[in-house]
Amino acid sequence: MADRLDFQLLALGLRRTAWIRFWIQTALGVVVVGVLMFNNIGGSLSRNADRAVGLSPGLSLTTLSFFVLLFSLWQGWLIVRLGRALDSGARPSRGEASRLLKRGIFSDLLGLVFASVGYQSLAGALFVQASSQTPGIAIGGSGAAENLAITSLEMLSVLSNTQVLFAHLIGLLFSLWMLQRIYRTR
Repeated sequence: MADRLDFQLLALGLRRTAWIRFWIQTALGVVVVGVLMFNNIGGSLSRNADRAVGLSPGLSLTTLSFFVLLFSLWQGWLIVRLGRALDSGARPSRGEASRLLKRGIFSDLLGLVFASVGYQSLAGALFVQASSQTPGIAIGGSGAAENLAITSLEMLSVLSNTQVLFAHLIGLLFSLWMLQRIYRTR
């Protein structure tokens, strides 16, 4: 049976780790939503918005992964509350704590799957676009209409996907560490 000091150290470690996880994921989520909004607004104002149709599946999966990130943020907040509860008199059981952490791990894994498939879709669409460019024609020259150069807005969509992918990876690593920490304490 663990003594009071072990529970205090576990509670402190869980709270700190959960706060770090929560704020890193929140910051990355704010970047993702900002980039997705900018991409949506900028894409509709762009002259060549119709040629970026190949990016739509990747952006949809990135958006779906972002919604899973919101659920993961909620799980992170619940982990902070779990750390507080471990330090109080009404301690949750190890099973309750592990179920909460496993739900967070599952949501981060699901978000990683959506973001990875979205990344492959975005990278494939940009590869097709890059391979159809006419070599040797400068952008803005006489053949610029056929050149279909990759724009910064399209690269920004890849950046949003990378940010949500990294946010889920951070959440997964922190949750796995916390789960290991719960089972290590005896």
